[in-house]
Amino acid sequence: MTMTRRPHDAGRRAATAALGLSLLLALASCGDDAADADGKASVPEGWSTLDTDSLSVGYPKDQGYAEQPAAERSRSNAAVALKVENGIRTGMVSVQLNFATGVSDAAEAAAAAGAGIGLGATRKATEDVRLAGPSPARDARRIDYDFTADGKEDTPTRGTPMTGVLVAGVDSGGVPFVVRLNAVRGAVDGEDLDAFVGSITVK
Repeated sequence: MTMTRRPHDAGRRAATAALGLSLLLALASCGDDAADADGKASVPEGWSTLDTDSLSVGYPKDQGYAEQPAAERSRSNAAVALKVENGIRTGMVSVQLNFATGVSDAAEAAAAAGAGIGLGATRKATEDVRLAGPSPARDARRIDYDFTADGKEDTPTRGTPMTGVLVAGVDSGGVPFVVRLNAVRGAVDGEDLDAFVGSITVK
């Protein structure tokens, strides 16, 4: 019995191949990062933004975070957003600038920032990331970690499981920066942590 290939079968195969190629190209285009090198990072709907001389970063305003007035925050922080529940700080987004000396790239900035995570913290992952902004300031390093609250300065009860993520790098002017999000474990999910990192625009 002789099988004859129908013209529309060949057309269907060609269309399927074209679709597969377009999907691969689309994935390749966003595989490096979703940020625009010349523009600003996208901030999720319902979030607001902390803006500093070196960078801007989103924070989940729709989840109860609010920017802390400059007069109330620590001198070591250039910007802070807090989530306060019943007088307890259950979440914090912070930006520190020029926090270390002798730092010239993302690896050195991350090493300095990682040293400040604290004893008893457990690093879960470390990876290089690309942020929105001018190159080479886009290069940064992300560290995910778990720790326990110490109960000081209106933080959760000592021993409360916490989770955190930090992103460290150097801006276009050579100023080292570190951005952190710390929260009670389970209060922010992996998607929110990724969105936080993806919301950073370096200047």
